[in-house]
Amino acid sequence: MSKHAISVSINGTTYEDIVDSRTLLVHWIRDGLHLTGTHVGCDTTSCGACTILVDGKATKSCTMFAVQANGRQIVTVEGLEQDDRLHPMQEGFHEKHALQCGYCTPGMMLAGVALLQRNPHPSEQEIREGISGNLCRCTGYVNIVRAIQYAAEKMSASEPVPVPAGEGDD
Repeated sequence: MSKHAISVSINGTTYEDIVDSRTLLVHWIRDGLHLTGTHVGCDTTSCGACTILVDGKATKSCTMFAVQANGRQIVTVEGLEQDDRLHPMQEGFHEKHALQCGYCTPGMMLAGVALLQRNPHPSEQEIREGISGNLCRCTGYVNIVRAIQYAAEKMSASEPVPVPAGEGDD
């Protein structure tokens, strides 16, 4: 089995490790780094529970190898909160009751953050398309859409919003 040295910035902290070439990024994040907010769902990119931001782009970590993350900047749900302040997306999910079991929530939030980076003022249809790679079996998506709309409004307000480490860096 081949091993590789990697150095990855996650939520603003650099992690260096030796990983097997076949280790999936989601497993390294959860099992190796104990950042368990990234969930393992289907392992086939169908559900989106494992969605993280890699260099600012929503990425399903169940089909990316840890070695592919070498030199990259990653944000997990743990990295959204900054300076003891919830990110507007987290706040929106709370305020708009956009979760039930919570399993899809971290991936859904990060898909929403990535969407708002690309399109700060999306329509309802654009939000639905933006999260279409993430499945929720509990909510029916109505409150998730409302939460993303809430975050978009809050982020476009005059108050500066904390930007998670690595977000938007290309």
